[in-house]
Amino acid sequence: MKRLVQDLLADAAARAWPDIDTPADPHVERTRDAAHGDFASNVAMTLTKAARRKPRDIAQAIVDALPADARIDRVEIAGPGFINFFLAPAAFRAVIDDVLAAGADYGRRAPDSANPVLIEFVSANPTGPLHVGHGRGAAVGDCIARLLEAAGHPVTREFYYNDAGAQIANLAVSVQARCHGIDPGDAAWPEAGYRGDYIADVAAAYMAGETVHADDRDVSGAADADDMDAIREFAVAYLRREQDADLRAFGVAFDVYSLESALYADGRVEAAVNALIAAGHTFEADGALWLKTTDFGDDKDRVMRKADGDYTYFVPDVAYHVAKWERGFAQAVNEQGADHHGTIARVRAGLQALNIGIPQGWPDYVLHQMVTVMRGGEEVKLSKRAGAYVTLRDLIDEVGRDATRYFLVARKSDSQLTFDIDLARSQTEDNPVYYIQYAHARICSVDGQLAGRGWTFDRDAAELERLDTPHEQRLIATLARFPEMVEAAAADYAVQSVAHYLRDLADAFHSYYNAQQFLVDDAGLRNARLALVRATRQVLANGLALLGLSAPTSM
Repeated sequence: MKRLVQDLLADAAARAWPDIDTPADPHVERTRDAAHGDFASNVAMTLTKAARRKPRDIAQAIVDALPADARIDRVEIAGPGFINFFLAPAAFRAVIDDVLAAGADYGRRAPDSANPVLIEFVSANPTGPLHVGHGRGAAVGDCIARLLEAAGHPVTREFYYNDAGAQIANLAVSVQARCHGIDPGDAAWPEAGYRGDYIADVAAAYMAGETVHADDRDVSGAADADDMDAIREFAVAYLRREQDADLRAFGVAFDVYSLESALYADGRVEAAVNALIAAGHTFEADGALWLKTTDFGDDKDRVMRKADGDYTYFVPDVAYHVAKWERGFAQAVNEQGADHHGTIARVRAGLQALNIGIPQGWPDYVLHQMVTVMRGGEEVKLSKRAGAYVTLRDLIDEVGRDATRYFLVARKSDSQLTFDIDLARSQTEDNPVYYIQYAHARICSVDGQLAGRGWTFDRDAAELERLDTPHEQRLIATLARFPEMVEAAAADYAVQSVAHYLRDLADAFHSYYNAQQFLVDDAGLRNARLALVRATRQVLANGLALLGLSAPTSM
């Protein structure tokens, strides 16, 4: 519906004011007060400077130029020049046919190959199992990718492995200690060693000569407890494989895996540093190389290369993002934990300092806050396998993939999240996952009841004009909101909007189901109601797919 109004306005504005530059996508929003119509636009106010006329005069010219459309009941000019659209009841009922005709494509735009998007998410260090924070990043990132695809963007999903640096060194010495039979708590255990049981699993596999496959390579254990390089390579590959298995169980897959080590091996890090030096945005002090990030809005300058010759964390990130830009991604999104907040200004400053055409504010960042897991009113803090945190696999095994994904995206990502295991497992309307999926299953059960009475659905016999009860009007209006919700959520990377919409749609349906009888003898009314609930089932399925959730036919 919103797109209809936008298209009509764009056409009318161009015809009414052919000598000025009118917007191809004028601003339109739903009204909060039904007295002001269904949709309103301020397009007339935005054209006052170019048209050199009063907003109400501009609005009147646009209204006069509006093409006739049976879906519009009337148009009014209000206040200083707002244009208010009142839709005809038939316009809302037409949504039912729109949904049934489009099926799984309802709410989706045609793919536009000219606007590819790269979204990097999870990007966990390969030093242990994925924790619930990684799970939130995986769920949010994957749902953003699904939303962007629905909005017409070709999407590349990418995972970046920090497979170099101090944490990888700690992983290697931890596995080596286990290979030598040293356990956590022993005097010889490395001070910064990883203590989870998974380290023992890695060591056992390495000493047994096991071969693991990690996306781009097969690595076999050398069974030599003193070969640190072999241990490091095997441990990274082993844990990459474990993380990938957890993500597959979570319904998340990637198109590209990038390695930090490859940036060094390919000379990209050194090339980026040399380019920053040549651009004149660096200086040396205290034996270190610094980047003048304050030239680009940072609160202080940052060390790039420490006195010992090692690069700081953000330097390979700059080189990595240069590679993203060179691959042709004018839009790139990084979904990361809130602990990465401090690196955003540094990476962007480095990219601006290179002066290679990268716009300010690139890439986009979506940061997620921590997750607290509760069971029985108490916080769950430890996993035996990981040793220090709750793993993503723990949560999937406890409540299932669908509930895990929904609860991890149901709140805005930059807000802290409490994951209540008891609620996620409950089969009541208090559990939004159950409530939404039950709505889909309930509609599927109607088909069984229909067949049991010897009837079939006949769209041609449906008298949609008879869908005039408050419950039906609410349900139809909610279906009509789906495409614009998808568009807005994709633009804002707001995956929680999909979760909230599905809860609203399920509530509208359950209220309708409890108030109205569908399988009545009157064929015209029966088929109209069946058309409405079938359209509802389709939109529920489409919305659940955006969150990576299943649409069960029975529960």
